[in-house]
Amino acid sequence: MQSSDPNEDTEWNDILRDFGILPPKEESKDEIEEMVLCLQKEAMVKPFEKMTLAQLNEAEDEFDEEDMQAIETYRYKKRLQEWKALKKKQKFGELREISGNQYVNEVTNAEKDVWVIIHLYRSSIPMCLLVNQHLSLLARKFPETKFVKAIVNSCIQHYHDNCLPTIFVYKNGQIEAKFIGIIECGGINLKLEELEWKLAEVGAIQTDLEENPQKDIVDMMVSSVRNTSIHDDSDSSNSDNDTK
Repeated sequence: MQSSDPNEDTEWNDILRDFGILPPKEESKDEIEEMVLCLQKEAMVKPFEKMTLAQLNEAEDEFDEEDMQAIETYRYKKRLQEWKALKKKQKFGELREISGNQYVNEVTNAEKDVWVIIHLYRSSIPMCLLVNQHLSLLARKFPETKFVKAIVNSCIQHYHDNCLPTIFVYKNGQIEAKFIGIIECGGINLKLEELEWKLAEVGAIQTDLEENPQKDIVDMMVSSVRNTSIHDDSDSSNSDNDTK
């Protein structure tokens, strides 16, 4: 039996609407007002509020003077947000000096998933001073990695000079790599790019170097060893023939 109110929510009225006997249900005043308010709210959102800074620069001529004042405020907020995000990512940015009693807090118990590079050094050893210079520059280049240095005696008593410089690479409290002594650290003529490559190989930094700076030297050494081996084999062969 048909309901007296065609807008009443009944199963029978729904069937009649489906067959076209009743007109579609009229939207209630509350629903209509809510829809209008929603559309008005969307209309109030300026188009520039959905743009990036780069898009704003391209579309600048399309806005009037009133919009431009709002855009300047918006730009400031966007730059502030970007700056805060950058600062959050770039936590460090310098080679800091620590003492032995800070080792656990600064290195072993460093923030989760943060790479920590610590250089144990003695200022009387020239190679240690060179490594400190390089690490200071790398700390600026890779501010997301924590770089620290410590005078070796403050951390380890009676540490032998032959083991210096010593570089430990930590992550989540574990030693992921270590370079002990002049040779392992790269030699007395160590270049900045060579140390950068070493640290990148163990994952402590994300380098933009495309290949090992020492590749040519390594290739020359391998070639020299091969040539020496061939020469020795040739001499040995000639000696055997002479004996016969």
